[in-house]
This record gives sequence, C-alpha cells and structure tokens, in this order.
Amino acid sequence: MPAVEKRTISLPAAQASYIDTLVDAGSYASVSEVVRAGLRALQERDAVVERWLRNDVIPVYDAMQADPSRAISGDQVMAAMRAHHADHIKKIRT
Repeated sequence: MPAVEKRTISLPAAQASYIDTLVDAGSYASVSEVVRAGLRALQERDAVVERWLRNDVIPVYDAMQADPSRAISGDQVMAAMRAHHADHIKKIRT
C-alpha cells in the first residue's frame, strides 16, 4: 500500500451519519474506506468529463469557430426538440 497521509475533515451530520451507516452495514470496513471509495468515484467522474470535453466538445467548438455559418439558432433547436418529443409521444400512444 502506498504511503498513507492522515487528514482531519469536517462533515455535515447527514454525511457523517451516511458514512457510519455504510460501515455499520458492513459495506465498508472503515470510515477511511468509504472516503477512499468516494474519492475514487470523483476521480472517475472527472476523467469521464475530461474525455467528453476533449473528444466531443472541443472538436465541435473548433469546427464552429472555423465555420460559424454551421450554427443554428436556439429557436431552431427548440423547434427540433419539440418535434422529436411530439413524435416520441405519438409512438408511445399508438
């Protein structure tokens, strides 16, 4: 196991109680395990967001900067969403 650094943290009562519930139920062996699992989940989420930004958002942004005529208005987006939603509702009801 890598070197361990001790930290002191403060939590709202509801979060502290939730951690205690997880440990008492046997889902985790200790408070530290719960905190480590939470930090791993945050790291995974941040990595997913970073990949999404790098792979999906930035290329579209760059393409729009290169050719702004590709853009559509907010009204066009809303109209397309409303039409898609109406089609979806129609399919559900038939």
